[in-house]
Amino acid sequence: MEKEIILASASPRRKELLKLITDKFIVIPAVGEEVSDDLLSPAERVEKIACRKAVEVSEKNPGYTVIGADTTVFCGGDALGKPADEADAGKMLTRLSGRIHNVITAVAIAQTGKIVKVFSEETEVEFYCLSDEEIDRYVKSGEPMDKAGGYGIQGMGALLVKGIKGDYYNVMGLPVGRLYRELYQLRNDGIFSLDD
Repeated sequence: MEKEIILASASPRRKELLKLITDKFIVIPAVGEEVSDDLLSPAERVEKIACRKAVEVSEKNPGYTVIGADTTVFCGGDALGKPADEADAGKMLTRLSGRIHNVITAVAIAQTGKIVKVFSEETEVEFYCLSDEEIDRYVKSGEPMDKAGGYGIQGMGALLVKGIKGDYYNVMGLPVGRLYRELYQLRNDGIFSLDD
């Protein structure tokens, strides 16, 4: 069977997690700009970006099922995306220090340029109170630079996390358990096949 799924993301973490469901996919990252609409709710904002990614890649690749995703950290109602530079990463981590924040990952599934399913998962993450030295050491590791909120829970960022409530893999960037179930529901509806 040919690869029928496209992951519209350059994230190595999403690629690794999707392999838990199937290895029958290729990666074609979306290239469009990620523009957030501040008038929408946090979940709607992230879902809109995921849909844009999935539709963009799906329109150029008919015959494939395209999975787009977006992860954003929300703290005090503000969205914290990927840091622009080390100073920005330091500011984000200072803001998250000693607080609970929310990580929302949205997943959109598209075929022939149309969304067939979109959903989002939300996980609460609590950080320890961090010293300036801890923040500086973590920023200098380089790990925060390509991650929403300026940290990666699956790496050295685990040292900052006091606890979570919800899906751990959602914080990594793909709620793989939920995605698995949504794909199987689409299969049962005759829209998609995970079978060999």
